[in-house]
Amino acid sequence: MKVLLIKDVYKLGRAGDVKKVADGFGRNFLLPQKLAVLATPGAMKTSEKIRSQGEVQRAKLNSELKDLADHVNGVTLTFAAKAGETGKLYGSITTQDVAEAIMEQTKYEVKRQQIDMQPIRELGEFKAHVRLTIDLVPEVKIIVHREGESADAAAAEPEEKVRKPRGGKKKEEAPAEEAKAE
Repeated sequence: MKVLLIKDVYKLGRAGDVKKVADGFGRNFLLPQKLAVLATPGAMKTSEKIRSQGEVQRAKLNSELKDLADHVNGVTLTFAAKAGETGKLYGSITTQDVAEAIMEQTKYEVKRQQIDMQPIRELGEFKAHVRLTIDLVPEVKIIVHREGESADAAAAEPEEKVRKPRGGKKKEEAPAEEAKAE
C-alpha cells in the first residue's frame, strides 16, 4: 500500500514523503492516527504543500525544543541496583526509570516512549538516546553500579567478562586422567 505521509513518522519518513508500507501498518496505524493518507493522484498533487508545511512545523518545533536538548545532552544518570556476582542485575533499568531520572535532574518532562534503549540488565556504562524530534536526538550516559558501592568505583573498573567453560574437562587435567585409565 502506498501512502502519503501527513506528519513526520519515526523510522518511516518526513511529512510529504510517499512511502510503500505493509497493508496492516497503513490500515491499522497510519490512517487511523491521521499520520498518512492513501497515495491517490489527488493526494499526490498536495504533497509539495504538505512537505513545505511539514518543514515549517519541524523548524518551529526544533527551535522550541533546542533548549531542552541542550540541557539533556550529556547528562549522566547513576543507578544503584542489586546485582549478582557476575554483574547481572536482579531487576532491570527501564525507559521509565531513565525518564524519571531525567525529570529529577533537569526538571524537564520526557516521556518513556521518547527514550531509545533496551532494558539494562547488567552493571556498567550505557548510552541512551532521547528522541525529542526527528532531528533533535540528545544522548544520555547511564551508569549502573552495585548497591553499597560508589558509582566512581564501578565506572573506573574495566568491565571484563569472564566466562567459565561449561562442562568438559580442563586441558591440563585430561592427560592425567588418561594416564590413570591405562
